[in-house]
Order: sequence, then C-alpha cells, then structure tokens
Amino acid sequence: MNRFLPRALMAPAVATLFLWMIVPLVMTLYFSVIRYNLMQPDQSGFVGLENFEYFVTDPSFTTSVINTLLLLGSVILITVGLGAAIALLIDDPFPGRGLVRILLISPFFVMPTVNALLWKNMMMNPIYGVLAQVWQFFGAAPVDWLTDWPLLSVIIMVSWQWLPFATLIFVTSLQSMDREQIEAARMDGANYLQQLRYLYIPHLGRSVAVVVMIEMIFLLSVFAEIYTTTGGGPGDASTNMAFLIFKQALLNFDAGVASAGALFAVVLANIAAVFLIRLVGKNLDK
Repeated sequence: MNRFLPRALMAPAVATLFLWMIVPLVMTLYFSVIRYNLMQPDQSGFVGLENFEYFVTDPSFTTSVINTLLLLGSVILITVGLGAAIALLIDDPFPGRGLVRILLISPFFVMPTVNALLWKNMMMNPIYGVLAQVWQFFGAAPVDWLTDWPLLSVIIMVSWQWLPFATLIFVTSLQSMDREQIEAARMDGANYLQQLRYLYIPHLGRSVAVVVMIEMIFLLSVFAEIYTTTGGGPGDASTNMAFLIFKQALLNFDAGVASAGALFAVVLANIAAVFLIRLVGKNLDK
C-alpha cells in the first residue's frame, strides 16, 4: 500500500506526459510512410520509405546538414570561449559588477524573432546599419551581410543570444571555487596563466559539458533567425535541417516528406545525445 499510493498519485501526470510525447511521434511515423500532399489530396496511400528517399535526395539536403553542423559547432565554440573569458573578467569584485552582470545576461531573454530583426535592421543593414557606419568611418565599403555572408550572419545572431547563457553558467561555477586554493597558488608564485591552466579551466569542465549539452539540444532547431533574415538563402546558403523541413511542410505542402525529415532530425539529435551523455558523464565522474 505504501508503494501503490505514491504511484497512483503520479499516474495521471505520467500518463499525460506519455501521451503528450507519444501521440505526435506516432502521427509523424504514420505520415512519413504515406503520400500526404495538401495540394494533391486525391493522391494518397502507403509509400513505405519513398518519403525518406525523396527527402534525402533533395538537392538541399546535403547543404542543410553541413550548415546545421557548421552553425552548431561555431555557436558552441564562440559561446564557450567568449563566455568563459567574460566570466573570468567579471569574477573579481569591481564597482558596478551587479549592473554589468545584468546587462550581460539580458540578451538571453530577447525573443529569437526580435533578436533577428534587431541584427537585420539595426546592425547588419548595408545602408544605415551600425556595422555599415563603422565600415564607412574607416573608409571601407559596407558589407551586405545577409547576402554576402548569410550563414555567418546567422551564427553571429545566435551566438549573441546564447552567449549570456554560457556566461551565467560559468560565472556561477566560478563563484563555487575554493578561494583559499587560489590564494595559496598565488603565494606559491603561480602566475595567471598557470592558475588558468591548473585551477580555473579544470574547475569549469563540468560547466562546459552542461553548456555544450543544452546548447546542442536547442541549436539543432534554430529556425526563427533564418526565417526572419535570410529565408534560407541566397539559394541554400543558410538553410539548415529545421528550415528544410519547414520548406517541405509549408512551402511544398508535403506533410509526408516533412514528417520523414522530422524523423531524420530526431535520429540526428539522438546520435548527438549519445555523445553528449558520455561527455557529461565523464566530466561528472571527475
């Protein structure tokens, strides 16, 4: 009875969560093996793996996978590197440190669409954008970022939004360091680079693993920044997996192929999750 009552009380919540996850997955599996194009409702039926074959052989597929990996890796490297550097800079007390921390964290609370519009219209506009004004001040021709460097532009936007998250995690981790150990290292003559190598970086190991894990989960589905700014172009230059699935689902009205693409994205995310779990597990065991 002592075991049954807690399980009975938890059953409604567990059942709701299970249905919330399993029903969309089952529907996606169903649509992925049938012909279901909203523009051709009279043509339907079981097609097996034909939708998967069509999605994988799409001319944009290889480019979208490469762009997804480039976006993922670049944003993680930028946010982890700069986040750790900023956290180390603001770790020691200084006047106005609280205000600085608030300002550093605030970009993370900006909605992705608003973030994209800010960069598109205020920063990267080739005529009146801030970057264009800087270029003109030094006598250089302004760069049309969204046309000439579309994927790099998206990487900059996403990195700017996720950098505060990494900084916050690293600042929190640094606050838990043993200050007596740092003082002892300084008294023994260790310079800052030696402290960084043997004290700070090993201490941030777990935090880095957590940041990489969380960012990888969310960055696989980056969409709003691409849709708002480049529209996946020019051509397929900034198309990632999420945007390719969107094009199949809403631009081509092919729910079957889009479902097949969604399942492929799930498989890709699970492969990444396996490596992430091992990475986090190793860091937690240290």
